[in-house]
Amino acid sequence: MAGGDRVRRGAVIGCGYFARNHLHAWAGLPGVRIAAVCDRDRARAEAAAAIVAGAAVHTDAEAMLAAENLDFVDIVTTVEGHRPLVELAAARGVGAICQKPFAATREDAEAMVAACAAAGVPLMVHENFRWQAPLRAVAAAIGQGAIGRPTYARLSFRHGFDIYADQPYLRTVPRLAILDLGIHLLDVARALLGEATRLHCRTQRIDPGVTGEDAATIALDHRDGAVSLVDFCFATTVVPDPFPQTTVRVEGDRGTVELFPGHRLRISGDGRMEERDVTPPMPPWGTPGRHLIQESVIETQRHWLDALAGGRPLETSGADNLRTLDLVFAAYDSAESGRAVAVGGKA
Repeated sequence: MAGGDRVRRGAVIGCGYFARNHLHAWAGLPGVRIAAVCDRDRARAEAAAAIVAGAAVHTDAEAMLAAENLDFVDIVTTVEGHRPLVELAAARGVGAICQKPFAATREDAEAMVAACAAAGVPLMVHENFRWQAPLRAVAAAIGQGAIGRPTYARLSFRHGFDIYADQPYLRTVPRLAILDLGIHLLDVARALLGEATRLHCRTQRIDPGVTGEDAATIALDHRDGAVSLVDFCFATTVVPDPFPQTTVRVEGDRGTVELFPGHRLRISGDGRMEERDVTPPMPPWGTPGRHLIQESVIETQRHWLDALAGGRPLETSGADNLRTLDLVFAAYDSAESGRAVAVGGKA
């Protein structure tokens, strides 16, 4: 087959809680076959293989890469496994799509980008918030000039949903909310308003049963003069709980676009007001309330396949994600120092 038409052979490494979304998404997408799954826990790997019928089961990633003829690996492990697995795949000439957070240090992130560049293979970060249908609708409104030049944005993700039930390890990590959730919103802020040059961050630990921060408020200066406020919390008491929705307000010099709970998008300005429903479709395997995330996983992976087929460049490449990580590390620097921090270094 032609390069753009052939079926890509992939493997999923890491078959835990969130990997189920990846597996179901791959199973429903055209032009791809998950040929293998890998997890150190064989029972989890076998359960994953049942979702993508016919996948070989492995418990060792190096042995899997040696045994299977793959076009890419989808790495859905916790962050400490990312660099060794990406470098292992690159050494075999295999591209990688990697879950966030991409890396816990910039050194590790740069090493992964360099390894894939040297091997000539693609590398993408699974930044699925960028692919949520409501947030894409906000970006489209801005891109189409509906509000003029953006001057201000607020992105908020505050809830009380028990995220620890399915991911209990999160209770013990020293860096929690910014690295687990804030990274998504900082990436979206970049996508909507362009690169940030400076930020100021305040963190809180509201739940005494967690080790890291479970709330943060981050103010950003953007290169083109806009400012944004990114705030998020895992310990908000509110009814109804909006999890997992992000609320957004972006003001421009000719109007405002807002995203409300219930996936309602409103564009106003110049004496006009338009409101519409931007609810994402429910995947056949989806769960009501979670389908916002599940559909975004499908679209993230569809983007990867389009890029492999030569259709478009990777929007959330490893190289691009270095700039999102810079915001994450600057936020922690700011929270620890109590001062505003220039992106890429202390102010």
